[in-house]
Amino acid sequence: QVQLVESGGGAAQAGGSLRLSCAASGYTYSSCCMGWFRQAPGKEREGVAYINMYGRTSYADSVKGRFTISQDNAKNTLYLQMNSLKPEDTAMYYCALRPASVVCAGRPSGDFGHWGQGTQVTVSS
Repeated sequence: QVQLVESGGGAAQAGGSLRLSCAASGYTYSSCCMGWFRQAPGKEREGVAYINMYGRTSYADSVKGRFTISQDNAKNTLYLQMNSLKPEDTAMYYCALRPASVVCAGRPSGDFGHWGQGTQVTVSS
């Protein structure tokens, strides 16, 4: 059974930084890709950053140049380094896994079969 557990959320001032982690376990897919999504109250869930098993990354325009997605395959952990935070980055952040594919960038949330429970990020001005 696939388990994704996020951590690292919290409160930050605008201009500050946070690093989110997502520990993954229980999957044996020969190929997969992963992503970070976020959902603010009253808004749809949106993809923020993606990475495939080859390390290819892509980002939403709203976070490009500020956020960095990475993975440590030895630790089965996905990261999201968030710098230059803005109040509009406030949301619940989720990691997600799309099995049997190396294409994640821009894919809708419905394509991701496994989700973590989320971690809250709150940025104050």
